[in-house]
Amino acid sequence: AGLSKMAATFDGVSNVVGMSLRNELRGPKQNVNDWFKYMQQGAEAVHSANKNVLVILSGLSFDNDLSFVRSRSVKLSFTGKLVFEMHWYSFSDGNSWASNNPNDNCGRVLNRIGNNAGFLLNQGFPLFLSEFGIDERGGNVNDNRYFGCLSAWAAENDVDWALWALTGDYYLREGVVGLVEYYGALDSDWISVRNSSFLQM
Repeated sequence: AGLSKMAATFDGVSNVVGMSLRNELRGPKQNVNDWFKYMQQGAEAVHSANKNVLVILSGLSFDNDLSFVRSRSVKLSFTGKLVFEMHWYSFSDGNSWASNNPNDNCGRVLNRIGNNAGFLLNQGFPLFLSEFGIDERGGNVNDNRYFGCLSAWAAENDVDWALWALTGDYYLREGVVGLVEYYGALDSDWISVRNSSFLQM
């Protein structure tokens, strides 16, 4: 009911182009059978309520894994508006960027991305890197090495992306008032850019 209501609310709103059904499925109860059942139901609900929006499906394990779609197709009554999304951060690969040769590690990570989601591009599906980012202070070796690899992959494969995050801080998060978001493009004043060299990339 919630997805249908949101889809209907934004029917005819031209700057709402897509709806993601669920953010970052995770935990011990996540499983492929439930994913297919509920993602297909949700996709049909959104499409029934709003024929104009793209329907965006996220994967399992914090949206790092869509590998199961390789051998089992999503079955929907509509075509031409299905998009898959993935999230990938440096910490998706532990501390491997800081502890390994960056070029070798890039190859391993891109192989993992290809197996987990990148293969969808070869099957003709749009793949949206709907979350990625780095600690904008610039001192995180893991993030700094990862960013060049992932952004080059996205550019080479014409993958659209969304940066986490714009926010400079949070009004309240994790019980803390004014918690700083170091992955935020904006500084805590919400006016200044946290890392101007990052925006030039």
